[in-house]
Amino acid sequence: MRSELIFQTPYWFIIFCVVAGLAYAWLLYQPQPAWGKKLNYALAAVRGIVVALICFLLLSPLVRRTQTSVDKAKIVFAIDNSESVGKHGQAAMEQVKAAARELNDSGFEVSIESLGGTESNADSLAFNQNKTNLAGLLQTVRTNFEGRNLTDVVLLSDGIVNQGVSPTYNRYPFRVNTLAVGDSVPKLDIRVKDVVSNRIAYLGNEFPVRAEIAANGLQGKSTTVTLKQNGRVIQSQPVVIDRADYFKAFDFKTSSAQKGVQHYTVELGAVSGETSGRNNRKDVYIDIIDGRQKILLMALAPHPDIKSIRSVIEANDNYELDINILSIANNPPASTKPYDLVILHQIPNVLGLGNAQVRKFLDAKMPLFFILGNQSAVPLASSLNRSLFINASANNQVDKVTARFNPSFSQLNLDAESLKLLERLPPLSVPFGEYNVSSGTETILYQKVGTLNTSKPLLVLNTNGDQKTAVLAGEGIWQWRQEEFAQTSKQEVVDNLFQKLIQVLSVKEDRRKFRVYPISNEFEAGEQVAFQTEVYNDIYEPIFGQEVKLELVDEKGKSKQFTYTHSKETPRFNVSGLADGVYRYAASTTLKGKQENVSGQFVIRNADLELSNTTADFGMLRDLARRSGGTFMTPASLQQFIQKLKTDRPADRLDSTEDMVELIYLKWLFFLLVVLLGAEWGLRKYHGDY
Repeated sequence: MRSELIFQTPYWFIIFCVVAGLAYAWLLYQPQPAWGKKLNYALAAVRGIVVALICFLLLSPLVRRTQTSVDKAKIVFAIDNSESVGKHGQAAMEQVKAAARELNDSGFEVSIESLGGTESNADSLAFNQNKTNLAGLLQTVRTNFEGRNLTDVVLLSDGIVNQGVSPTYNRYPFRVNTLAVGDSVPKLDIRVKDVVSNRIAYLGNEFPVRAEIAANGLQGKSTTVTLKQNGRVIQSQPVVIDRADYFKAFDFKTSSAQKGVQHYTVELGAVSGETSGRNNRKDVYIDIIDGRQKILLMALAPHPDIKSIRSVIEANDNYELDINILSIANNPPASTKPYDLVILHQIPNVLGLGNAQVRKFLDAKMPLFFILGNQSAVPLASSLNRSLFINASANNQVDKVTARFNPSFSQLNLDAESLKLLERLPPLSVPFGEYNVSSGTETILYQKVGTLNTSKPLLVLNTNGDQKTAVLAGEGIWQWRQEEFAQTSKQEVVDNLFQKLIQVLSVKEDRRKFRVYPISNEFEAGEQVAFQTEVYNDIYEPIFGQEVKLELVDEKGKSKQFTYTHSKETPRFNVSGLADGVYRYAASTTLKGKQENVSGQFVIRNADLELSNTTADFGMLRDLARRSGGTFMTPASLQQFIQKLKTDRPADRLDSTEDMVELIYLKWLFFLLVVLLGAEWGLRKYHGDY
């Protein structure tokens, strides 16, 4: 530590401080005292020093303190402790530990990092990680030693990367010296390299499963690849290995009549001579859903708009569309069918067809999308839709209007710039009259008459209350789609507008007061499963303190029960130690004396990434060392590398920190002044002077 005094005023101002101290002491101690001259001089000196020091502090001098520390050269041994390294890494660890001790004795600071984090005890390091992310490991080292004198990293690895990017793509502020272990000679092996499938499939629909099979050095041999579900063989195909470096994809097709996550297995038959059979199977989990949202398009009569709306809806596989044309249908649709959205084209109408059905849809609180036309009963439609009220003219006069997007509408996250195209599209036919919107209704499109912008709504949306409604006040959507294609060779703007509108109308809102769900639908083997818990009162404010019972059931029917208390501090409940497979959960709690229940499912995957490739990649390790200026070595040459490090020892780094503070803020000066003044006052009082 080195300190330096800095003046903010001319240094010769100290003379005034000394003069002030001498003058104060002379005036105070000039009369003949009741004690001896020596004591009088001593007390005067104390008072003079204190006064001079206080005056000096008032000049606001600064103290600059500089502290220098030595940052020793640091070496990190980064250990790839994945399963593929296994016994090769175990054998090399004794040499690594000996090298670490030798470097530490030579004045280096040595640390050991692994895929699991910093290792304080290298003896307990287990090579059991089921995935390898070397770029992540080196990035962790970089973060942990940011700003420190880290010169070299020794990476013990077999070069196999099965997660993250290759470490050769990154640049590091230290040399990466690679210590290569493992076997770089391809083993005689056949394996399921990967399984490609949809995560979601629909109930009863056929869906594909593709198995990618790879083999090394087993040419001339054959086996079978089988798709199974819960041990039941669905389909098998022969695998004939016709070359040393074999790869082929096999396609299966299957379907499921059961809802929920279904567990499938792709399995290879054993082949004589292969090194390991552990990689001869892979599990795949497919969520079978009956979740298509059901939409009814009910229209008065055939119309080009109907085909356009159908094209917009059927572009999304999540929708199931029923079409009912009242003028040609024998029977109207059943109002009891649980539709997620009903689109009413020119209904209610002046002919009275379907008008009674609309009231039933309203009573069932189904979301409704009204599209008005020339045959619409406008007064009745205004009273039924509860969003847009049109006081139409007595002679049913119509207007020709184009659309103008409302830029303040943000509920659907639409692109205002692209929607300017609507102003160049053909006009729609809308009822002429006075337009008013109800409370809570938002306008998406305004009417534009020629070049005149009006405040009359053309398309409105109301998502408040128990029933969602939308109203398009005109017909002619089909012309919009045709003209957009003529201008842009695409049908994106109009389709995107109505697809988002249909989506917000048909989506179901979760109004449950008790919710328990895993934070992810899939977890990896060994990972904790976290359940989020939410409990609400009648006005949907979060409440806490409820006891929750949770039951987990695996594929074999084995059950585990847990009980926990939901609190603000711990809204999540973690479960660990679950094996791979499909789990179903059920949770319950009591609210106001009534039991609330919720259920669902999740998957734990055992990826077995380490088994998909067991051939060491020394080429990648050489490239990584070359790019970073490091050295590629094997365990046999490790000692030679250590000796080179000791011979060409990197210099230690001197780190200096500097701070500046006003002298008046130093606490020891305050206590010094208090002691001096206290001693002077005590002596004066002791000798009878006040």
